[in-house]
Amino acid sequence: MSLWTRISDALAALAMGDGLAAVFDRLRTPPERSVAFTIAVIALGAKMAKADGQVTRGEVTAFREVFTIPPGEEAAAARVFNLARQDVAGFELYARKIAGMFTPGDPVLVDLLEGLFHIAMADGRFDPREEAFLKEVARIFGLEGRCFRVLRARFVPDAPKDPYDVLGVPHDMPLREIRAAWVRAVHETHPDRMIARGLPQEAVRLAEARLRAINDAWETISESRAA
Repeated sequence: MSLWTRISDALAALAMGDGLAAVFDRLRTPPERSVAFTIAVIALGAKMAKADGQVTRGEVTAFREVFTIPPGEEAAAARVFNLARQDVAGFELYARKIAGMFTPGDPVLVDLLEGLFHIAMADGRFDPREEAFLKEVARIFGLEGRCFRVLRARFVPDAPKDPYDVLGVPHDMPLREIRAAWVRAVHETHPDRMIARGLPQEAVRLAEARLRAINDAWETISESRAA
């Protein structure tokens, strides 16, 4: 059964009167976690789009850059987006339900926050209301501090960028140890590892941007140490 077929099946419960948030309660174990992750990106993306007062075509395009929606399945994605946008429940509810499926700081939560940053920057600007939204999601996910700074630096053009933050190492660490941290980060970012964490195949595209940031950070550090 495909990812989007499982999403359609999950949404069928809405016809019986359940709200979108209630669907999450039935998506706690594999393979339904992949469905929950996909629904969460759309739902939280819709809430974020609403946060700055408008929903743009760019946000829809950004979603398609993260998730490849098979022909004929666009209706399922659009239905989740519209339901979440109209739902009276706040984005915090969706964030808490997703966070409850994983341990604080779980890599899957990092993947989800990364996808939300991608959608937030679809119009080329970082609205203060979107930043507040993402900070609160990061807090709920247990991703405050370095993780939030790294994602902000990667997606927001004028944000401070610290290559040591990207690799999660202190500035005074020996270069040999920094290199080892870089190798580990590259290994953890491999698409196969992301799939093993339960991400849908469609979401693995974000690994490409993350890998570029990791390699750029190592190159910047190694070149500065050699100077």
